[in-house]
Amino acid sequence: MEHIGIYLEHLIQLIYPNLCLACLKYTSVPNELCCMQCLNKLVFTDFHLSKENLFTEHFWGRVDIESASALFYYTKGNPIQEMIHHLKYNKRKTVGIVLGELHAYSLIESNYFRNIDLIIPVPLHPKKEFQRGYNQSLVYAQGLAKQWEIPVARKNLLRQKLTSTQTSKSRIERMENMKDAFVLKRIDQLKGKHILLVDDVMTTGATLEACALKLKEVAGIKISLATLAIAK
Repeated sequence: MEHIGIYLEHLIQLIYPNLCLACLKYTSVPNELCCMQCLNKLVFTDFHLSKENLFTEHFWGRVDIESASALFYYTKGNPIQEMIHHLKYNKRKTVGIVLGELHAYSLIESNYFRNIDLIIPVPLHPKKEFQRGYNQSLVYAQGLAKQWEIPVARKNLLRQKLTSTQTSKSRIERMENMKDAFVLKRIDQLKGKHILLVDDVMTTGATLEACALKLKEVAGIKISLATLAIAK
């Protein structure tokens, strides 16, 4: 049976070769997301080691949060851009799971992400999620939850408004675009809980802010934030 397993592994490699998701070159290490050359270009933020950081500064005076961390800095041309593109548009859910697990390992080192009760992914509108096939933020949340053994709550915060793309909008325009976009369900499940709200990338923070403000309507709730990357 062992030789059959080896044969199948080689067959899979011929059909689905290990390609770096950033540069698309072959990598000989199974299940690696990127080659060593691209891996060395990734820039970790280490935000989890500081109570106040570039991430938390975005929310000063806007919404009260406990802590915030992004795994990588997001810049054009950096491998993380390609990896997140594959996660969002090329159905490579493995990217979200593996990077979520990696982020979970780093957050374990932090004193600021303890006692998390629930992980809530930023929701997509049902029509958008149907078109994409899944919610990339949910996949990332599942990677975190896999290591932490903390439940992912996906039915408490829902998106009721199909918003236009945020890409070319200013922060003010993005906030207006997000107005009344989210609704809460099963509020009793959230009372007094410490929630980790997660998204794939933090740019202006408008989407996370809109979600956090809606969650803040729940009595006794605490909110921390986490993303795979943050735009410089």
